[in-house]
Amino acid sequence: MTTPARPSEPAIFTGEDRTNAPVTEVSVVVDVPAAKRDLTLLTDEDAQSFREGAHGHLYEILGAHLRTAADGTDGTYFAVWAPNAKQVSVIGDFNGWDKSANLLRHAGTSGIWEGFVVAAVLGSRYKYFVVSNANGYRADKADPFAFWSEESPKTASVVRDLRYTWSDQAWLESRRHRNASSEPIAVYEVHLGSWMRVPKENNRWLTYRELAGKLTEYVQRMKFTHVELLPITEHPFYASWGYQPTGFFAPTSRYGTPQDFMYFVDYLHQNGISVILDWVPFHFPNDYHALSFFDGTHLYAHQDPRRGYHPVWRSAVFNFERPEVRSFLLSSALFWLEKYHIDGLRVDAVTYMLFHNYYRKRGEWLPNAQGGNQNIEATAFLHQFNDTIHKDYPGVLTIAEEASTWPKISRPTADGGLGFDFKWDMGWMNDTLQFLRLDGYRRRAQFNKLTFRMLYAFSENFMLALSHDEVVHCKGSIQQKMWGDAWQKFAGVRLLYGYMYGLPGKKLMFMGDEFAQIREWNHDQSLDWHLLDHPAHAGIQRCIQDLNRLYQTLPALHELDGEQAGFEWIACDDTTNGVFGFLRNARSTDGLVLVVCNFAPQAHYNYRIGVPRAGYWKEIFNGDAKEYGGGGTGNYGGSNAEMVGWHNRPFSLNLTVPPLTTLFLLSPTGSQRVEKGSDATGKS
Repeated sequence: MTTPARPSEPAIFTGEDRTNAPVTEVSVVVDVPAAKRDLTLLTDEDAQSFREGAHGHLYEILGAHLRTAADGTDGTYFAVWAPNAKQVSVIGDFNGWDKSANLLRHAGTSGIWEGFVVAAVLGSRYKYFVVSNANGYRADKADPFAFWSEESPKTASVVRDLRYTWSDQAWLESRRHRNASSEPIAVYEVHLGSWMRVPKENNRWLTYRELAGKLTEYVQRMKFTHVELLPITEHPFYASWGYQPTGFFAPTSRYGTPQDFMYFVDYLHQNGISVILDWVPFHFPNDYHALSFFDGTHLYAHQDPRRGYHPVWRSAVFNFERPEVRSFLLSSALFWLEKYHIDGLRVDAVTYMLFHNYYRKRGEWLPNAQGGNQNIEATAFLHQFNDTIHKDYPGVLTIAEEASTWPKISRPTADGGLGFDFKWDMGWMNDTLQFLRLDGYRRRAQFNKLTFRMLYAFSENFMLALSHDEVVHCKGSIQQKMWGDAWQKFAGVRLLYGYMYGLPGKKLMFMGDEFAQIREWNHDQSLDWHLLDHPAHAGIQRCIQDLNRLYQTLPALHELDGEQAGFEWIACDDTTNGVFGFLRNARSTDGLVLVVCNFAPQAHYNYRIGVPRAGYWKEIFNGDAKEYGGGGTGNYGGSNAEMVGWHNRPFSLNLTVPPLTTLFLLSPTGSQRVEKGSDATGKS
């Protein structure tokens, strides 16, 4: 559940006139003086598909489109959905914001208004002036389908084309393989406005083009496979982090133009990095210039606040019962895949979409037609969303932020699922972080918080996410959440990350966590990159580099992430010592990885753990390595399995297990698979 700071807007539009200046209503005329200049992009098939909730490419029809009329005249075609308006005009810097200069006309019975304006050119600022047929409501509205907008706090839309020459064809052809569930997926979650800033230039944020080179170099060096961006859809309130969007077809102008963002994606693709966007189809803010009360009615939201307003978000909720709204949202999702070559959409607040009563008190919600709490229409939309994407854009990932026990979130719709590729494992995140807060000497009674996860781990295709939500709102940073003194906290971070990378499931880490930033994330500041001058933080960063390298190199650590065959307990009941161990398997019998975790703050010597094979087990990761800031306690590079049965296995290893540490040991036949890298194995 993402709950950023929210603007202090009124909860619900009531429909009163909010314009400051009096408006003189004018008769409807259109800026099409001759029939030969007549221009429409809307076909009867488009209108029908729109009304049925099946149109996925409305961005090609609605909004502002530079066109040449039949008589050879250049201008801009405008089209907007406002079925309850009795008058709509285009106002902008091309007509002095004159509400009577460029009036639009009805386009059939679809509720769409359209017109061709000669004076509107590339870069023109504009809005729609809407007079409601219902109650006389008048308002200047930004274009719901605008490709670009003025930078906040200004709110006008901007006429923009989306021409760009892409250079990522090879990437797109290989994407389906890269995003397969059997492949390593290590996601670096980023907020573009605060990842890195320029202190010498008034603390300004970087542009899309500046970020392309700097972020790519860093992600490659850290060996992440994917970048996930907090929402870059246009949003007036910066402190919402993008989770209160108003421009569902426009990348925020804070960091550059649409072509600048295309360059960003193109650059990452050419350097082997996937790009995932956070996408917000549940709600939208009540900003007066945007979707809320668009044509004098609750056009995009349900008119009953028990359906159309959510008290947690203090924002309007999309009306999934309305087919045109479903077409709008489906078009938004497909727009980013088609026009910006995005590799995946992480859908925000899915649990809110599934349940009418989620985080609502009694009396704040309405049951469905069958008397239940399921949002039937939103569920149907998610089916449509996932099926359409997987059919039209094979290889694109869909990821659900979902926190309930709803079954089969990440199973195909044909099998009764919602159709997502992955689901965030919110239970693992909460249980693990709660456990690691506990006194290291008193954890034995709470070991079930860790072992419970494996009872459900293969019910979904999970992604283990340590996201931005865990380091805001006075929750403390990851480093601050750990128990103990400074040394123990850093050891706890290394333990957490080793444990995370050892478990089945794809990985996601929020920026700053990879070097154990101490303070909470602040969207108004750059990450504390200076901390890397300190060995403890630089050690955590190197630890993540090596974990990502091993995760990508060893099939046992990623190939069967979503299958029971990929995991096998060795020992999960040694609460006395605070140690447990498990095996990770690949499809082949080659290259087993033994993972041993010590959650106690003391080392264990001559610790015996069962293994299925004889021979030399190579220690390929040790969270206590000096290179990571640890004490350097270890096993001299590995251990020979002895013919001593243990843990119901025919052989066993006699190990030194450092305090608050995760060990990875590679089985005898798999050592040749390890890619050359740092030899951070804690050799004594």
